[in-house]
Amino acid sequence: MFNAFVAGFTGGTDPKVIPLALLDWWVKLAWSPGTHARLTEKAVRKMLRFSLYAAQSMTDPANTPPAVLPLPQDQRFRSPGWQHWPFNLMSQSFLLTQQWWANATTGVPALTKNQKDLVTFVTRQLLDLVSPSNFPHTNPEVIETTLKEGGMNLVRGQRNWWEDWMRLSRGEKSLGSEQFKPGEQVAVTPGKVVFRNHLIELIQYAPATDKVHPEPLLIVPAWIMKYYILDLSPHNSMVKYLVQQGHTVFMLSWRNPTSEDRHLGMEDYLHEGIMTALDAVTSIQPGRQIHAAGYCLGGTLLAIAAAALGRACDQRLKSVSLLAAQTDFSEAGELMLFVNETQVSFLESMMWDRGV
Repeated sequence: MFNAFVAGFTGGTDPKVIPLALLDWWVKLAWSPGTHARLTEKAVRKMLRFSLYAAQSMTDPANTPPAVLPLPQDQRFRSPGWQHWPFNLMSQSFLLTQQWWANATTGVPALTKNQKDLVTFVTRQLLDLVSPSNFPHTNPEVIETTLKEGGMNLVRGQRNWWEDWMRLSRGEKSLGSEQFKPGEQVAVTPGKVVFRNHLIELIQYAPATDKVHPEPLLIVPAWIMKYYILDLSPHNSMVKYLVQQGHTVFMLSWRNPTSEDRHLGMEDYLHEGIMTALDAVTSIQPGRQIHAAGYCLGGTLLAIAAAALGRACDQRLKSVSLLAAQTDFSEAGELMLFVNETQVSFLESMMWDRGV
């Protein structure tokens, strides 16, 4: 299918969504003289603020307040080197420009909220590309490190880039990933597979205490993650901590889908995944209620399963804990910028072709 072919190059996104949103924004802006006047006024004011800051910082840099402050989450210009000339001028100029573009993309009338948010998001990404922090000759931290190391940091960076590019072109994993093998460096908590079907494997971890709690614990990770996301290494393994507290822990591991699994849907993940895992845990420890914990999308699916069990008056679940899991996607943030009918159609075409 053509959509599936295109989706392979665009990561599953519809390539016309962003250009159409930008075109609509530009047309609406072109036919809004009031917005032109407002943006011109803001541009002049920002230029005056920058000029005043530049003049004052030349004579008294230590006591000159910035023309604009970065957002609290913006850590790019926190280094003291950005307070010295000429890097202070570069950072202030960039932040004022970024601020003006935010005004330009959010203040255009007749645009839908989704269009405004999408244009603002894309513009911010493009501006971030040209941030002075991204270039060696305009970043004081990079310049300082380069002088200290005689340029060897740049040599290492170039070598790492070439190595990554060659591995990518050969379809190999990134450098260093071979150091993290399940059962050796990660997923080291002892356990064994006690059940499997075409969609899942169920792992039961060995007890680490003489006595264990009566109710077992079933953990459901997201199907886009490996099961050992909660068992990465001994010092930060949630699984190891739980078994050391006397819990009998079961972990659901999702099988990676292929093109042969294109027919699978939410019902399959619900019944052949969580419901089947609950049946397996119950058969291993009969007569016991089960504590269930869901992580990310695994928590979303677990919430659906808990609701289905409640409707059927099935009392197998003792408790449900959700970690970083959403059950209400009405305000899913920037994710919603790429979720609409055409985007979903592209994703469905790609999934039908690849299974994922």
